Amino acid sequence: MKPILSAHVIGEGLPVLIIHGWEMNGRVEELDFEPIFSKTLGFRRIYIDLPGMGATPANDVKDLNDMYLRLMQFIDYRLGKSRFLLVGSSCGGYLARAIAQTYIDQVDGLLLRVPLVEPKDNMRDLDALKPLVPDEQLMSNMSAEDRTLLGNVLIQTPAYVATLKAKYEEVYGPAMKAADNEVLDPIRADPGRYQLPFSLDDERAKFFAPTLIVCGRQDESVGYRDSLRLLELYPRSTYVVLDRGTHGLPIDEASVFAALVRDWIFRVEEWRGRTGK
Repeated sequence: MKPILSAHVIGEGLPVLIIHGWEMNGRVEELDFEPIFSKTLGFRRIYIDLPGMGATPANDVKDLNDMYLRLMQFIDYRLGKSRFLLVGSSCGGYLARAIAQTYIDQVDGLLLRVPLVEPKDNMRDLDALKPLVPDEQLMSNMSAEDRTLLGNVLIQTPAYVATLKAKYEEVYGPAMKAADNEVLDPIRADPGRYQLPFSLDDERAKFFAPTLIVCGRQDESVGYRDSLRLLELYPRSTYVVLDRGTHGLPIDEASVFAALVRDWIFRVEEWRGRTGK
């Protein structure tokens, strides 16, 4: 059956399936990953839109398991038995972990950016968000519209605020506007629907290919401590917690983020060469 997920494909070579977060779309991922992958030959980046997000219609999706099944349908149709890499951000990281578990013999690398690990909001280990670099004058001079748009700003400097605002205007805002909230909001509000019906934390979930896990120390949505348990499930993982990092990272950590992704690509290529894959 032909898959119904919309996808934007860039480049040629080893497929890299890139899964965005909740209410986002593939364009959000492109903004941060294309400056890195566009300088690296040999990778076919596949930026998908999940059901009810981006250009993909909801088509009666009822829960995260439906989204996972649609992803499987897409992979089986578009990639078949090909080997590929997986990238997932936030909720997309949660789904990417499930895909890595299901297609463990085909996935040669996994990258998790600010991954959702604990689906239930009241079970997450979070810190209260407060500004690291406060500037009351800057914030008081900001328009009411911008304050509503940006919310609590972690680094209150003109450069950080300008970068954050540009990201909202370029990708976050359009993605949230395009999301089918009539379908998505009931899923997000129901703990039974906003999780997969199987565990991602038992022995079956162990994944041995190179893995990069990037978390934000000031992540106000999923935090970072819940993801510490992933270290035991991914023996070949690099685990990084970025200071000044929120759930929307990278903002002013782009160069560090790019270096980490390039290192992951190098380790994937080395591992593939060594294992003959």
